[in-house]
Amino acid sequence: MSRQKFIEQIQSSYAAGDERILIGAGIYEGLPVEGLKINIPLRMFNRHGLIAGATGTGKTKTLQLLIERLSDSSVPVLCMDIKGDLSGLAAPGETNAKIEERQKHIGEPYQPRKYPVELLSLTGNKGIPLRATVSEFGPILFSKILELNDTQSGLLSVLFKYSDDNKLPLLDLKDIKKILNYAVNEGKKQMEELYGKISTTSAGTILRKIVELEQQGADKFFGETSFNTEDLLRIDENGLGYISILRVNDIQDRPKLFSTFMLSLLAEIYSSFPEEGDLDRPKLVIFIDEAHLIFNEASKALLNQIETIIKLIRSKGVGIFFCTQNPTDVPSGVLSQLGLKVQHALRAFTATDRKAIKLTSENYPISEFYKTDELLTSLGIGEAVVSALNEKGMPAPLSAVLLCAPKSRMDILNEQELDILIKNSDLINKYVQTIDRESAYELLSKKLEVFNTPEKQEDLNRTRQKAEKSTIEKVLSDPITRQVGRTVAREITRGLLGVLGLGGSTRTRSKGWF
Repeated sequence: MSRQKFIEQIQSSYAAGDERILIGAGIYEGLPVEGLKINIPLRMFNRHGLIAGATGTGKTKTLQLLIERLSDSSVPVLCMDIKGDLSGLAAPGETNAKIEERQKHIGEPYQPRKYPVELLSLTGNKGIPLRATVSEFGPILFSKILELNDTQSGLLSVLFKYSDDNKLPLLDLKDIKKILNYAVNEGKKQMEELYGKISTTSAGTILRKIVELEQQGADKFFGETSFNTEDLLRIDENGLGYISILRVNDIQDRPKLFSTFMLSLLAEIYSSFPEEGDLDRPKLVIFIDEAHLIFNEASKALLNQIETIIKLIRSKGVGIFFCTQNPTDVPSGVLSQLGLKVQHALRAFTATDRKAIKLTSENYPISEFYKTDELLTSLGIGEAVVSALNEKGMPAPLSAVLLCAPKSRMDILNEQELDILIKNSDLINKYVQTIDRESAYELLSKKLEVFNTPEKQEDLNRTRQKAEKSTIEKVLSDPITRQVGRTVAREITRGLLGVLGLGGSTRTRSKGWF
C-alpha cells in the first residue's frame, strides 16, 4: 500500500504537461519505479535553485541536463563553466547500454543532439570577451567591490563626479588610476575648492585595492566594447534557447574578479530588463558552478548586494541556480530563496560529516517515505533527492530521482572543435576587437603635458614669485610685525652688547662669565 501511495502522490505532484520539463523517474526503496516521471513546472525556474553533492556524484551532468531541457523549451541559458566540462553541449552525445537502461526506467528514449552554444571568456580564454566600463559600475558598486570604507567611498564618488562634470570618460582601470593620481597632485587644489578636502591616505588605499584587482586580471574585464546583456536572450532558428558558456576554468585563484563580474552582471540584468511578474517560462536562467568561489571571498557588503539582487531579479523573469558541493557553501539568506533543490549523495566519512548531513537533511521537507539523512548517503551516481515547487508555488513532496542522461556529449570539445565553434559565432565580430578610445587617461595626460611645458612652468614660477613677494610685503607692512621686529632687534642688540661687556647693569658687568 505504501508503494501505491507513493506512486499516487508523485504522479499528482509531478505530472507531465506542456509547460513542464522531465528530469527523471521516482525511486522507491532504492529502486526506480518504471515510468514514474518527475516533471518540474517551467514557470518555477525563475524561483532559483541549488544543485549540490559530493565530488563524483553527477552534479555536472545534472547541470548539463537542466540546461538542455531549458534550451529545448526555448529558454536561453548562461552558465559558468569553472571546470571546463560543459563545452560538450555543442556536440551530440553517444549512447551505450547503461544509458539505454536508464532511459528505459524513466520511459523516455535516448535521442542524442547538439545545442546552439556561444563561448564567452572573462580572462582571455578562447571565446567572446566579456567587458564592462568603470563608469557602468558607478561609484557605489565599485566601492563595494573594492571593499572601501565610508571615507574612501566618498572620495571615489568625488572622482566619478569630477569625471562627469569635466567629460572625462572612465572606461578602464588606467582611467580611474590616472584621475586618482591627478586628484592628489596637480588637480588637488581645484578639486578641494569644488568638493572639499582630498585625503591622500584614502587615495593611496584606493589605488592599492585597484592594483590588487588588476593583478587578478580585471584589466582585461574593464574596457570596451561592453557586453550587451540582450545578447544572452537569443533563440535559434529551430526554437532552441542559446546556451552561453562562460569559460572561467582559470578563475579559482581570482575569486575577487569572479565575484566582481557576477555582481556587475546581475546588477546590469536587473537594471536593464523590464519588470515581467510571473511568466509562464523564464526569460533567462543562470547557472553558477562552484558557487563557493563567489561567497567565500566576498565581503559582507558584497554578499548583501548579491542577496538583495537575487531576491528582486525573479520579477525580471530571471532564475539563478547555484552548483556546489554542500548547501552550507551558500549563505542562509540566499539559500532561503531557492525553490528547486537537487541534492546528490553526501559522504559520511567522519563525525563532522554526519553532523553536516543531518543539518543538510533538515533543509528538505519531511517525507513519510524516506529518512532523508540516511537517503543522502545511499544515493548512487546520477541519483538525487529533489525538492521542487508546484505550479502554485507550494513545496511538492520530496522524491529520490533517477535522473535522465544528457543528450549532448558528456565530455569536452577538443581545441579544433572549439576554434570552429568560435569562428562560426554570430557575436565574435561584435566583441572581439578591443576599443581604446580617448578617455580620462588620455585627456588628463594631454592636460598635464601642457601644464608641464617650459612656457607654462615659467608662467607658474612668475606667478609664484609674485605671490611670495606680495605675501612678504604684506607681512612686513603689518603693525604687529613691525613691533615684533623692533622687540626682537632690541633683544638681539642687548645680547651682543652684554657679550662684549658694553651693556647691561653694573652688577652684570662685574660678574663676567663666571
